[in-house]
Amino acid sequence: MPSRSLTVRRLGVLGLLAVLALLAVVASLVFGSSGVTLAEVTGTLLRPGAATAELHAIVFGVRVPRTALGVLVGACLGVAGALMQGHTRNPLADPGIFGVSAGAGLAVVVGVYAFGVRNSSLDVVFALIGALAASVAVFGVTAAGSEAASPVPLALAGAAVSALLDALTSFFVLSDRNALEAYRLWVVGSLSGRQLDVAYSVLPFAIAGLVLAALNIRALDNLALGAEMAQGLGENVVLARITGLAAITLLTAAATAAAGPIGFVGLVVPHLARPLVGAGHRFLLPASVLIGIGLVLGADVVGRVIGGFGEVQVGIVLAVLGGPFFVAVARRRSLVAL
Repeated sequence: MPSRSLTVRRLGVLGLLAVLALLAVVASLVFGSSGVTLAEVTGTLLRPGAATAELHAIVFGVRVPRTALGVLVGACLGVAGALMQGHTRNPLADPGIFGVSAGAGLAVVVGVYAFGVRNSSLDVVFALIGALAASVAVFGVTAAGSEAASPVPLALAGAAVSALLDALTSFFVLSDRNALEAYRLWVVGSLSGRQLDVAYSVLPFAIAGLVLAALNIRALDNLALGAEMAQGLGENVVLARITGLAAITLLTAAATAAAGPIGFVGLVVPHLARPLVGAGHRFLLPASVLIGIGLVLGADVVGRVIGGFGEVQVGIVLAVLGGPFFVAVARRRSLVAL
């Protein structure tokens, strides 16, 4: 058990991270191509009826939905990444490894190709169904084996299923111009152009994933000692694996369906959290939530500012800035052991 002083220090770190996440939320509400001040945003939020139509449209039509979506996506991907690395014992593990992104992308393309879907809310439904179906397919591939809950065969099955789904997606997008256009807009990863109904659609899955992640904390700490040691401590390893993998699937599916495949977050957030709060998941998961929120919203704000009257999508900003930053972190200090 950690000492009282260490616990207090970690709680203080979580408090600081919460303040930084709150600042990211405020920045997301204030900064953008439309010049509105913090006072105008605050006044509109507190007295929406007194605001001008233009200001109301900017705040409630654009800023609030994408900020809420950024909070949801950042929290989901941050926790999913911590769970994924904890269960696989692989510091390079990413929550999209189970074919979630590939399944969501194929479903969006099929929705346009076969059903003529042109509505973003329906895109979310198709993406969510595809993400969950892909995960079920990955689990089904390994279900017949004796190590169905082991992360290694699941990762291999995820890579194989992802390759198949990506090939099918390529076939559809090369066969239909509308499908190509829909996929091009979705695959870049973005918080723009979404309304609150998108967040509402995936929120139940995100909440379910976070609850399962919280229930998985003690098991993850025991599994860090090794599967045999965890069993000796009375842990049901198979149940713990299944609970963790279900949480990863729900969280990643919710985030991918809402904003498209946003990379880097699930990979790097746990590495930023461990030096601050340690490897114990009781503090690691809350820290991953807060860092994930700050990272996604911060990248989105950067994309809006450098894009002028347009914007650079958050997925692109994270890909361009995130990779070199992660390499720099890895070179400057040893990553905290899993």
